Amino acid sequence: MSETLIKAALSHIPPEIRCALDYETLAPQFIAAPTLAYIAGGSGHDQTVAANRAAYARWAITPRLLSDVSAGHTAITLAGMAMAHPLMLGPVAFHNLVHPGGEHETVRGAAALDCPIIASTQSSCTLEQLARSAGPQRWFQMYLQPQRADTLDLLRRAEAAGYSAIVLTLDAPIQVASLRTLAAQFQLPAHCVPVNLAGYTPAQQSAVAPGASRILQGVMAAAPNWDELRWLLTQTRLPVWAKGVMHGDDALALQAAGVAGIIVSNHGGRSLDGAPATLDVLPAIRAAVGKDLPIVFDGGVRSGADVFKALALGANAVAIGRLQLYALAVAGALGVAHMLKLLREELEICMALAGCAHIDHIRATALFHQRDHHVNHD
Repeated sequence: MSETLIKAALSHIPPEIRCALDYETLAPQFIAAPTLAYIAGGSGHDQTVAANRAAYARWAITPRLLSDVSAGHTAITLAGMAMAHPLMLGPVAFHNLVHPGGEHETVRGAAALDCPIIASTQSSCTLEQLARSAGPQRWFQMYLQPQRADTLDLLRRAEAAGYSAIVLTLDAPIQVASLRTLAAQFQLPAHCVPVNLAGYTPAQQSAVAPGASRILQGVMAAAPNWDELRWLLTQTRLPVWAKGVMHGDDALALQAAGVAGIIVSNHGGRSLDGAPATLDVLPAIRAAVGKDLPIVFDGGVRSGADVFKALALGANAVAIGRLQLYALAVAGALGVAHMLKLLREELEICMALAGCAHIDHIRATALFHQRDHHVNHD
């Protein structure tokens, strides 16, 4: 048994699982407390982690009457990719923290529900191994490496392995551990190493002059910049998506640079602590780029209602983050598949009762903003 686990994943769905969120509730019975603190935590005081979740409660879904949804479905087309539903598995590092089968188990569960995956650069197996386990709908998430030759090699490997899009993460040049992770004294175990980066030049902090900032002149000296992005866009025929967009001006600039789409994300609260919730910035970003640029959304999704709200506020599809690890820890590939099934059915319930037969019927008009609403109890 790994030191990161309390007990092995089940081979059946436990009766306590009644909704997708229950996988998070049950996860502490399977994942050791320090590891769970690392997975659940963001950065700093976890303000952004909390904000992502709290944002959903500010919106309610308005029921509609007498709607015929008997011919309804959840199918969409995202940037030319036919999808059975608007759900994807977002990039999450080191699945072997919660299951010895790691990403191989996760993608088996995703394939059973026709769910596209975004494979992480920091997976616990190589991108080539993961491609052999995954279904045909797979994208590859990558970070710009310190050396362009290494970035180019990573890109060529993803192309050769049959990934159909590149997701470039731009929002985490600095990552600060959450205080809860530090208090739990969590350290990545020896079996969790970024195998995709073996042989590449590791990131190194630039030497700084006396009195200079080790952050501004040190760490950030190697941060991604617009020149690096423009260079990458010229190096591949694959569509390149930009992940980590939280401002309309950045979205517009990325659109002008030629990205295929954007992912509205604050890195699950693991980058700038105190950043706004992704759901709160989503409408302004959609308004900035117009209706045609595809947007994938992530940030605290735990239910089909959360998915509905993100779609209503401008997303074309929704990426699932931590919830996939919780489901993997509880019941392996079966748990991942079951979690996705529950999310899809929960979304369908919202669609049916809100009178939305198809995904493109979901609009912001289906939502009711509760911020200024006061209930009269008289």
